[in-house]
Amino acid sequence: MTSPVFADASKLKAAIRTVPDFPKPGILYRDITPVLSDPALFSSAIDGLCSGLEHPCPDMIVGIESRGFLFAAAMAYKLKTGFAPVRKNGKLPFDKLQVRCELEYGEAVLEIHRDALSRGAAVVIVDDCLATGGTAEAAASLVEDLGGRVEKMIFLMELEALKGRQRLQRYEVASLIRYGV
Repeated sequence: MTSPVFADASKLKAAIRTVPDFPKPGILYRDITPVLSDPALFSSAIDGLCSGLEHPCPDMIVGIESRGFLFAAAMAYKLKTGFAPVRKNGKLPFDKLQVRCELEYGEAVLEIHRDALSRGAAVVIVDDCLATGGTAEAAASLVEDLGGRVEKMIFLMELEALKGRQRLQRYEVASLIRYGV
């Protein structure tokens, strides 16, 4: 599935800084803090991420640690729906479900509270960046293990060269901004 056309994508893309060799040599890090600090750009990003989700509205927005929280919580507020965090191992205090996943820079264990959503809940998974797709795939596994239905995955940006969309073929995937490299 292709991403929707988003009128302000070029403005958002222009605001995102590229930081070479972070967090390690050879990586081009996409820094979203200029988007977050500009009220008009941040509002535009949230509006774009929420576009098409209003009817029917999902039961829950699931945000992936940590930058995904910034967008997911604002989206949940705008859509007047719930928010559930997917966090790294050891960060959630209550009864939780875990899954191991491969990340761009290694491995991690992700967790969600066992009572984060109701069985049959329509869920939208949100993160700032789609890279290899491992984190989003793990989040979807957690949602499905709890009996939720992943209706869509949506990302502020996508690093197409890392082919994360291919890994997530069974889901509807959208991104506002795409980088070829």
